[in-house]
Amino acid sequence: MKEDLNKEIELPEGVTIQIDHAVKIIGPQGEVTKRLTHPRINISHQDSKIIMKSLNTTKKEKKIFNSFQAHLKNMIQGVIEKHVYKLKICSGHFPMTVSLSNNELTIKNFFGENTPRKLTIKPNVEVKVEGTTIIVISTDKEAAGQVAADIERLTKIKNRDMRIFQDGCYITHKAGKDIHHE
Repeated sequence: MKEDLNKEIELPEGVTIQIDHAVKIIGPQGEVTKRLTHPRINISHQDSKIIMKSLNTTKKEKKIFNSFQAHLKNMIQGVIEKHVYKLKICSGHFPMTVSLSNNELTIKNFFGENTPRKLTIKPNVEVKVEGTTIIVISTDKEAAGQVAADIERLTKIKNRDMRIFQDGCYITHKAGKDIHHE
């Protein structure tokens, strides 16, 4: 059954929006730009509200409508309070060193390897290394999550028993929730 969808998202104090070909949300912590376009979904703004409308919506369009709504809420949350991901550095067999210089993360001596593993950090993402913790901060939740996943994947172990060789960098805190590994 097709239905009309209307949704208003209230903008907090100090947050503004610009809509051209992309949606740009500006707040005290920075700005986030995302291209949210669909021929049957209209996104506009009036005063301090984002207005989303879709007429005669199918199931597929309803899913996209709800995804756009979630993206907008994450963008608003990101410009108010940045999204934070935390990773734990675990080195049981070989002492590995993690360093950051010129927007590049370097992991040396991972499993005794001579060649360091390197990762170029995406723009608009801040990475800090504090002891055995790597902190990834950004106004864009997707960018922060992708960098955290790239760091975790950089230390993926192949051809070894995961129960014994647990060295690597593992996500312990995602934006908005803790992850408890048991």
